[in-house]
Amino acid sequence: MNGSRRLTPQEIADTLRERIRVGDLKAGDRLPTQAGLAEEFGVERGAVRQALRSLQADGLLSNVSKGSPPRIAEPAPAHDEPQPTMVGLGPRVTEAFSSPRVRVDAVCLTAGSLMLALSEPLREIHAGRLRPERIDVRVLLPSRDIDLAFPVPVDGRGEDDPVHQRWLAMRNAQAQVLQYNLNALRSTHDIDVHVTFRGLPLTPPAKLYLLNGSEALFAYYMVTRRVEPTDSGTLEMYDALGLKSLLFSFESRRSRRDAAFVEQSQKWFDALWETITTDLTLSQ
Repeated sequence: MNGSRRLTPQEIADTLRERIRVGDLKAGDRLPTQAGLAEEFGVERGAVRQALRSLQADGLLSNVSKGSPPRIAEPAPAHDEPQPTMVGLGPRVTEAFSSPRVRVDAVCLTAGSLMLALSEPLREIHAGRLRPERIDVRVLLPSRDIDLAFPVPVDGRGEDDPVHQRWLAMRNAQAQVLQYNLNALRSTHDIDVHVTFRGLPLTPPAKLYLLNGSEALFAYYMVTRRVEPTDSGTLEMYDALGLKSLLFSFESRRSRRDAAFVEQSQKWFDALWETITTDLTLSQ
């Protein structure tokens, strides 16, 4: 393409980006192999790999690390478009971790969604692409001793409630993993990390994530009847599948209405944290 000099990885990425923009490359299309792209652009494969990584970081490619050529990614939905928690939370948390001082506050039934969402920013930190100086995470979870509204057995609670014990074990295990993975950044990357949990005296009917005081992600828990297999049979319960709950995003910079929602959500969280919640230990 250029007889006088070799193209840089950025120029290769810009050329491919333009092909995607004008529709020459559409969502789902496969790119040529790295060898084919290297021959087309007259460069070494290393330059092609750097260009592909740049496009992947922009969300334009998928399956870059796989053995086959990458595909053009589906367009990312707008931040304000509701998405299932398993889809929408990770990218927003990763973006929050690009700040030097990260603050995440969460109210949830268990820490499972947040634990999974943190996997991507942790990978970025370990790869050297993100470098926060301080991370503060506060999580409000239901206390172990309250009668939860859900999950509960369909046929009512007994003295030995296996549904409650299952929830408690899950709450503790997920929170412990979250805490361990974040605290490990102290020794591996010299990041000032603080992770704290407190117990709610109630069952949250919705989940809330507050990111750096500037974004609120809100989702209702949709209670459903379901059956969970166990070693001794099955458990029929009323439960909520948090990963499928639709997240609604509110950003302070987007509008006055969003800014007011974020501000009031933060005040609500802080008030709970400082008043009716209690110390929470992650043990049976």
